[in-house]
Amino acid sequence: MSRLDEVGDHDGWRCWLCDEPVDPGMSVNDPRGPSIDSLTTKSRSKGRGDATGFGEERLAHRACNTKKGAIAPVVAWDPELFVVDPAPIVAVVERLQRKGGREIIARCPTEADGEAAASWFVDRLSRLVPALSVSTSVEPGGGQWMVAVMTGRR
Repeated sequence: MSRLDEVGDHDGWRCWLCDEPVDPGMSVNDPRGPSIDSLTTKSRSKGRGDATGFGEERLAHRACNTKKGAIAPVVAWDPELFVVDPAPIVAVVERLQRKGGREIIARCPTEADGEAAASWFVDRLSRLVPALSVSTSVEPGGGQWMVAVMTGRR
């Protein structure tokens, strides 16, 4: 089994950046073809992951990997969600892994929008960093609804 197959199987053949399926049979030279990327950002040493797997090799579409280049990765929020000031997902994950605790990740105009964003965020993190256990809450504040994420670590 090749390294690409191992990484692809580990990630369920989904791109860690765009969360869309990656076809294992597609040419690695095709923009939608598979490639190996690292979740490592500038704040971490290349090739070094932590116990949760954050920073290890991940599966990405060739185009997603190329677009990211040598800059810190950006994992986008679902454009169907109605969120204001969404937090950068990779930075939130790094902080939660390092310090634990609670963090506001978005503001929403209605409670239903907040619940949808919270549910999506937990689902997205379950694939992005499976070993990180998080929960969310949606709370009123300042005429809007605040979406918070928290870990069990304090």
